Amino acid sequence: MGTTYPNPLVGCVIVHNNQIIGEGWHIQAGNAHAEVRAIHAVKDQSLLKNSTLYVTLEPCSHYGKTPPCSDLIIAKKIPNIVIGTLDPFAKVSGMGIKKLLAAGRNVVVGVCEEKCELLNKRFFTFHRKKRPYIILKWAETKHGFIAPVDQKKDVIFWITNAYSQQLVHKWRSEEQAILIGTQTARMDNPKLNIRHWTGKNPTRIVLDKSLKLPKHLSVMDTSQPTVVFHHSNLTAENQKNLSFTPLDFDSDTLPQILDKLHQLELQSVIIEGGSRTLQSFIDAGLWDEARVFKAQNEIDKGIKAPVLNKEASRTTEIEGDQLNYFYND
Repeated sequence: MGTTYPNPLVGCVIVHNNQIIGEGWHIQAGNAHAEVRAIHAVKDQSLLKNSTLYVTLEPCSHYGKTPPCSDLIIAKKIPNIVIGTLDPFAKVSGMGIKKLLAAGRNVVVGVCEEKCELLNKRFFTFHRKKRPYIILKWAETKHGFIAPVDQKKDVIFWITNAYSQQLVHKWRSEEQAILIGTQTARMDNPKLNIRHWTGKNPTRIVLDKSLKLPKHLSVMDTSQPTVVFHHSNLTAENQKNLSFTPLDFDSDTLPQILDKLHQLELQSVIIEGGSRTLQSFIDAGLWDEARVFKAQNEIDKGIKAPVLNKEASRTTEIEGDQLNYFYND
């Protein structure tokens, strides 16, 4: 997760006489695709002409950073191809299958299709809905507070334990963007990086309608790509790793934000803002999943957590913290 963007996650195995003779997966954009790695892993290439290739996503048919996988499959005379699901990407969608069929290959499509689509839910959402896959994330106390009322600036009130906090950093490494509102940026001064994990930092998305956030804040430090959305009647000068994008805050901003993120080719975003920002996405129905921590920490007075009128689909425990997963089916 997080290494193949903008490409999808793809796995491939090649079978001869009911034995796997080659397997491969796509590691990083620009590197060999899963089918190519699986084919090259076969020691006796003469077996390919009597084998079956299984792949989670339709083989590509176009020249991108690498040549078309369908061409290599045809060249290697692999007679049988089993495909999990069609590729929603316009340059591929159905074309790879057509090319294989035109070459006289036996093609089966739709095996474990639901699981294959789930594997690439970000990729499919991005290409079908023309917006990123949206993950809501927050932590709340035992009685449903997301933060203290009297929270001091730059002092984060940690609701969850260190293990839960590390898991959040792992999640950040798997997604392309992370979004917060003005109040969260000002009060918490978060870095929004993956300092407790390894991988690539997400692009930071900050809402700052009036361009009043202080320049000393961590989100303004240009250490990782950051996009600041502000009102269209204001201007600001772009810097390396820090760009300013105008929105019409007099109209519904959420569709504008998602459209801009789609233009930036960001396939997924974690919303880690405050209660107001999170609730706005919930009320608009613009979310795909929510990950909500419920911890034992408690405060007397606090800001109420967002309200999500839905039963958790899955619950797990992390050293006393309860983690609930919700899906917007």
